[in-house]
Amino acid sequence: MLRRPSDEHKPTDPGRMGSSAVACRAMCFASLDRTARAARGFVVETLARWDRAERADDIRLCASELVTNALVHGASDGGHVLVHVELHDTTLRLEVHDAGDGTPAERSPEDTADDGRGLLLVSALADQWGVEARQGSGKCVWATFDRTRIT
Repeated sequence: MLRRPSDEHKPTDPGRMGSSAVACRAMCFASLDRTARAARGFVVETLARWDRAERADDIRLCASELVTNALVHGASDGGHVLVHVELHDTTLRLEVHDAGDGTPAERSPEDTADDGRGLLLVSALADQWGVEARQGSGKCVWATFDRTRIT
């Protein structure tokens, strides 16, 4: 179902966030029913390893929503999603990569609809979010969280 997490304590592309990452961690998950829960657990474990409890509930919920979107709309059957977490001096960046071609966008679901609110939640909880193309197929949907803001 999943691969072992990779721990990296090296700078990433400084231009992407304006500063280098202090630490980063990634894990690849197979597209299964229990993937969202496993990815959420990975993010919570990562935050605990880094002793970063600030905004953990916001980050955990956004991870769940982004992974669920990737599974429903981006990862093909038998595909995978990659969850990547970067710790910067003042910001935490959460990325979810999938092989899908579509571009996620906030929707305005009917009051009685069972779905369609994931990116509305991400937009409300994260300080910023967006979508980036990847080399090859797919996309990266990301959310950032200012570590100094207490909610």
